[in-house]
Amino acid sequence: MDTQKPAANVSDVSPGDNVPATTVEGQLAAVTAERDRLAEEKADLYDRLLRARAEFDNARRRDERARSDFQQFASMDLVREILPVLDDFERALKVETADRNYAKGVELIYQRLYETLKRMGLEPIETEGKQFDPNQHEAVQRVQTEEAEDQAILGELQRGYNFRGKLLRPAWVRVAVRP
Repeated sequence: MDTQKPAANVSDVSPGDNVPATTVEGQLAAVTAERDRLAEEKADLYDRLLRARAEFDNARRRDERARSDFQQFASMDLVREILPVLDDFERALKVETADRNYAKGVELIYQRLYETLKRMGLEPIETEGKQFDPNQHEAVQRVQTEEAEDQAILGELQRGYNFRGKLLRPAWVRVAVRP
């Protein structure tokens, strides 16, 4: 028969027990090392959790931004395709007609379409009384004149538009040039 006593656990040892000090000290060192290892592992897991959470938040924000940009781009394309219709309405409003009711109907349809596009984010580019800006205007004609300031816009040939702060279509303008 085996009469050896099993090694004592730290929790089994009370202050009055006669257990060799090396065993208790050895077990205490082992428990301390295990505690330190577990604390380090916990800190590592916590750090990984924080990093994963931050990555997830960043990915969510990127996805929301991409979705928003896509919606804006899709809306921008749709509005760009409708602009020629808006131009046609503007030309139709400039034509003199004997039928006042017809003209009034065209004007109402134009106003409704224009207001709808404005609510979506369409903004006309101002040209009257402005200086030529190559970021907003496209010089279709250059007119030599001394009556106007150099690079002043003399007239608008086609209206330009911004859409939600981005250039959708530059304005076609006639620009004064000093001789």
